Parts: sequence; C-alpha cells; structure tokens
Amino acid sequence: MRQPYQIRPLGPWAGPVTGDRKSSGVFRASWDDTLARLRDEVALLDGEYPIVIQVDADETDIRADGMLRARASVGFPGVAVSFQSRFGPLRYATDAYEQRYGAALPGWQANVRAIALALEDLRAVDRYGVSRRGEQYTGWKALPAGDGTAFGSADHALAWMRARYGAERGDPAAAADLAAGELYRRLARILHPDAGGDPADWDRLDAARPLLVTGGLL
Repeated sequence: MRQPYQIRPLGPWAGPVTGDRKSSGVFRASWDDTLARLRDEVALLDGEYPIVIQVDADETDIRADGMLRARASVGFPGVAVSFQSRFGPLRYATDAYEQRYGAALPGWQANVRAIALALEDLRAVDRYGVSRRGEQYTGWKALPAGDGTAFGSADHALAWMRARYGAERGDPAAAADLAAGELYRRLARILHPDAGGDPADWDRLDAARPLLVTGGLL
C-alpha cells in the first residue's frame, strides 16, 4: 500500500509569524490519532496520497518511508500540509501552537492536528448543501509549482533574485551584501501571493530554490 504521508523540509517560512502561540497541551490526542484524523479528512475530499507534511527538519532527518527519525530535531513549530483533492491542490499552513511542557505534543504535531481539525470544520460548512462546489476551499488552493526551467543555472537564478530585490527596494545595489539564504527569505516574504506578491514572481523564486540548493548557495 502506498505510504499516505510524506514529510518534507519546510524551507523558509513565507507567512506571518505568530507572536503569542497557544500551548500544544490543549490537544489531548496522540500523534497516531492526529495522522488518522488527517487521513480521514483528506479521504473525504477524495484526496490523493501522499499527503505532504512540511516541517522544519533537515533532509537527513527523514526516513526512507517518508516519516521523521525518532531523534529528529524540529526547530520552528510551523507546518504546511498539501494534497490533491477533488477541488484541486490544497495547501494549509500554521504556526499557531508550540510545546510548553514535556508531556504535550511537540508544537509541529499540534499544528498538524490544528490543520486536520480545520479541514473538518470546512467540511461542516457544506452541512446544508450551499457550498457543494467547494467554495470554502477557494482561498486554500495551492500555488502552482515552478517547472524548474526558468533559469539555466544557480548563478542566473541568484542574479534574478538580486535584481528583483533591488527593484522592490528601489535600489539596484540593495542585495549586494546579502547572502543567498537571507536574500531568498526576504524575497519569499515579499513575493508570496498571500502577502500581495505576483504569483508569476513567486513561481520564479520557487524555480530558483532547487538550483541554489544544488549549487551550494542555499
């Protein structure tokens, strides 16, 4: 049977960071129960496997079966959950919860549970048959992925990033002293469509990332 979950590195957090997070202790459920609930909600949307769960962990902390190693280190508690559904690709992200004491769920697991519960609530919106076309999911449509062909090399990608950041700042030399990682994070905050950025620019930034990683610049 195909593994229903696949954990992937989160990368830079593009959305706003929650300043006053809630305690993960509000959830009295196990991680296995959380995964089962997420799987059930995705199934009710005719979702396809794998369900991709992005967490702040290194690639080396992910096992061959797509789950985290027991001793994996997860820093930032924010997560993103993505999957295909009958309404198209959907993506949900939150950093609303953090672990405040040892017996509670790790913050990232609590945030996955919050997303599973949010999916349940969105499904309940259709209880009276007024949103059968999935209007309640419109704001959660995943951004289209870049096709990876926008740049010929990591240097080309970095040059575009420096020029794009310079244009945003009104200073062509604004990115001259920024390392590639810092430049990527700043552009991600600026260009993400949720922050008012142009989706086409976001696609180009998305296409730049794997080239920068391969080139050792990120």
